[in-house]
Amino acid sequence: MHPMSAESRSPRLARDLGPLMAVAIVVGTVIGSGIFKKPQPIAQNIPYFGLMALCWILGGLLVFLGALAYAEVVTLHPRAGGNYVFLREGYGRLAGFLWGWVEFFVIRAASLAALATIFTSSLASMLSEFVPWLAGEEGFWAQRFITVAVILGLGLVNVRGVRWGGGLQLAITIVKVASLLGLFALPFVVAVLGSRSSVIKPGNLTPAFPELPQWNWVLLGKFGSAFLGVLWAYHGWMNLAPVAEEVRDPQRNLWRSLLLGTLIIIVLYLSVNLAYALVLSQQELAEMKETVAIGFCRLLLGPAGATLAAAAIMCSVFGALNGNLLVGPRLLYAMGQDGLAPKMLADVHDRYRTPAGAIMVMAGWSSVLVLAVGLLIQVGVLDPKKDAFDVLTDFAMFGAVIFETMAVLSIFIFRWTMPDAERPYRCPGYPIVPLLYVLLPAFILVNMFLHQRQEALIGAGFILVGVVVYRQIGETRPSSPPETEES
Repeated sequence: MHPMSAESRSPRLARDLGPLMAVAIVVGTVIGSGIFKKPQPIAQNIPYFGLMALCWILGGLLVFLGALAYAEVVTLHPRAGGNYVFLREGYGRLAGFLWGWVEFFVIRAASLAALATIFTSSLASMLSEFVPWLAGEEGFWAQRFITVAVILGLGLVNVRGVRWGGGLQLAITIVKVASLLGLFALPFVVAVLGSRSSVIKPGNLTPAFPELPQWNWVLLGKFGSAFLGVLWAYHGWMNLAPVAEEVRDPQRNLWRSLLLGTLIIIVLYLSVNLAYALVLSQQELAEMKETVAIGFCRLLLGPAGATLAAAAIMCSVFGALNGNLLVGPRLLYAMGQDGLAPKMLADVHDRYRTPAGAIMVMAGWSSVLVLAVGLLIQVGVLDPKKDAFDVLTDFAMFGAVIFETMAVLSIFIFRWTMPDAERPYRCPGYPIVPLLYVLLPAFILVNMFLHQRQEALIGAGFILVGVVVYRQIGETRPSSPPETEES
């Protein structure tokens, strides 16, 4: 008779996420603010519709190729923690720790802070007629405190149970998908029902590409910078992996939900960008002073359209924010189990069966980041004219590109080290598919060092600090034994 382990005596995470909730996590955590906001800086870099469309198509292709390979890795290791588990098992504890180091302090926290900031600014815009000071300079700190309240409130919702967070995610994702389909259909509806056929301008799609003499390294660099914005819009497609331990029938539902979710995102993104381009020229997009979706709807429907767009953005960002607070803390939970983070982060709530401490620590650190960025803007360290949202997302993407690419490539390691493991799903086109995935991330990293050197160097420096921290704590703590998957 085996002695009862500590793990068996403590509450375990609950498998309460069904396939629809799993798809909603993929779609809902990816579609946040990027599709509403990023077309403007993308148009500033590449003023040609064809290049812009190519940027979004390549982003979608990259995600889908990655998903084809990543689905095998997730199905092979359906445990809480996602990339932390894959990097630890594939490359060693240092790689897993560095992912956790960058993910917690920068990637996830910056994503949560940026999303919550956009939510609050959209709310302030909607309420400007009733509370005008909230949208002005005097409302600067009021917006920050509302942002913190939203983050902490959603943290408490997710503490109450994964079913609560997953159910909320499903409901919001349905609404945001409907709103994106509405954005795509809006120009055609206005042209037909409103008898305003002139709103659709096919001429905006030309010239699709610059003439041959205009192709040079400067244009290629701008394309790379624009592609960074596209990557942000697609970022989060891996977010199902951290909650794999809470998905029902993981061998069946994980890979199906991941692939279906990524396909839905690609179709929605390409459709909405086509709608933008049929109404607004690339120059108009580049010069837009407000969020693209709001300006787009204002042009078609007037002030009422701008209000509807702001509401759609709020709903979309709220869903992405909730999804990130649902999946992000599972990293801290897994690291706590391994002794690479405080042990209390691995505690599961007796009643709700969620990693309550990890959830509130994640929400708390994101709130601190919101207030810190606000303070840096107020004292003049950060330029208030440069959107703090773009600053946060650019820093976040450097570490994300490195470690997420390593996670996809771990498929090669597991094919070699676990050749006889049961694989309900196998990557089609292996090894070509994962090798093709590597090309674009490699280009992005090189381009960042050439054209966004400050962000790249700070990101690399932060990773090196993580190595030093690991040398102090990581090598002195033994790794937890692998979890036994329930049948």
